[in-house]
Amino acid sequence: MSNITLRDISKALNISVSTVSRALTDSHEIGEETKKLVLAYAKEHNYVPNRMARSLKVGKTKSIGVVICSIDNSFVAQMLDGIDQICTESGYQIIIMQSKESYEQEKACINLLYASGVDGIMISPSFQTTDFSHLKELQSQGFPVVLFDRITEELNVHKVTANNIQGAYQATAHLISSGYTKIAHLSSKSTLAMTHERFEGYKQALAAHQVSYQEELVKFCNTSDPQKVDENVAKAMNELLKLQPQAIFTATDLLSTKVLAYLNEHNYSIPEDISLIGFSNSDLAPILNPSLSTVRQPSKQIGELAAQTLINLVKGKDIGPAETILLDTELQIRKSSSR
Repeated sequence: MSNITLRDISKALNISVSTVSRALTDSHEIGEETKKLVLAYAKEHNYVPNRMARSLKVGKTKSIGVVICSIDNSFVAQMLDGIDQICTESGYQIIIMQSKESYEQEKACINLLYASGVDGIMISPSFQTTDFSHLKELQSQGFPVVLFDRITEELNVHKVTANNIQGAYQATAHLISSGYTKIAHLSSKSTLAMTHERFEGYKQALAAHQVSYQEELVKFCNTSDPQKVDENVAKAMNELLKLQPQAIFTATDLLSTKVLAYLNEHNYSIPEDISLIGFSNSDLAPILNPSLSTVRQPSKQIGELAAQTLINLVKGKDIGPAETILLDTELQIRKSSSR
């Protein structure tokens, strides 16, 4: 967090410290033009209030910050439902912010939540995030942070996620048991543990069933820019389909539906021409054309456990050293992967 102070802002704008303080708290005593001037300068210079001084005045806020990639996602919505349930039962309100898969926006979300006085933060990092220093700094101050769904080994904090290796193994083994041996894997390009674990589960299933691994059948697609997702998926699919795979295992909810749409648009008959299975918690999976085989994650349970863990930390309970909780996935077989 930035070290800029109220006095620094006061000096830069040539106004009193008390005026700066009142402007930042939206006091009715301060004119709108002055508020805009102060807020713009504070935002530009990443001003963060002194949390220790604030806590001496107002104590705990009974609020939790939640940072997610995007709210327009069935899986995320289900996790948020679990988070909301636990927080409501415990008397905490939640403030939800979206990174939109942007590292810079993720940092801005964290700064704003911290400045607003939340008691702790839960975060599912963006696909762009490779530098976790903004979270490490919070951790170094003893501020409660919990990772959920998307996790990383870069941070030694409590984490809750699905057993990604297990889920990927289940999906790949299902395709092999259906008679397929030339199985492609499409995943998002990311340094997050989820990407590596699902890739690892795919490879483990191939090895366990004596199916040779072919590097050219694996593609990592950039999905961090919403404006270019369709273009990047099309490029990856064009390259994969030239190799004539018998089946495709997609590693994210977004990729599962994008690939299904691509195959339908290009007149592939599924599963006759090519089979498809992916990670997806979409309630639309059973009614897609064809119905989509998926690895379903315990989304609501992830949200519930992560929220309860963070609330316990906020309350100062001794819950032991940082640990990673892995929850079992469920294989749901539908028409897209059934011969």
